[in-house]
Amino acid sequence: MSSPIRVVGAVFTDGNRFLACRKTPGKSLAGMWEFPGGKIESGETPEQALAREIKEELSVTATVGDKVTSTVYEYDFATIELTTFLCTIESGDLTLSDHDETRWVTSPEARELDWAPADTPTVKLISSRL
Repeated sequence: MSSPIRVVGAVFTDGNRFLACRKTPGKSLAGMWEFPGGKIESGETPEQALAREIKEELSVTATVGDKVTSTVYEYDFATIELTTFLCTIESGDLTLSDHDETRWVTSPEARELDWAPADTPTVKLISSRL
C-alpha cells in the first residue's frame, strides 16, 4: 500500500437531505458522486484545507464543523485517506468548477447514485442519521 494522500470532504445537510457532487468527465473518478473537497496542503489543518477547497470548487464560503468520519481506500491510482466534516454554507451561490452536477439527496436517493468508494462509508453513516 502506498503512502496515503490526505483529503477532506464536506457534508452539507438540509433537513433530511445532503449534498452530492458528480465528478466532471476527464477528471479522476469521472461520473462518480462524492462529497466536495480535496487535498490537504502542507501547513494546513484539515479544516483550513476544506474551507479553501469548498471556496475553490463551489465558490461558496463555508463553516467547517464536527468531524463525521475518516476512511482509507486503496484505488489503483493512489491510497486515499478521506476525512469528512459537517459543513454549513455561509455565503455565495453554488458555482461548479470540479463537478458537472450537484443534487440534494435523501438517503434512499443517495443509494441510487454511483459513489466514489472512499465516500461510501460516509454516505452510509450520514444516511443512518438522517
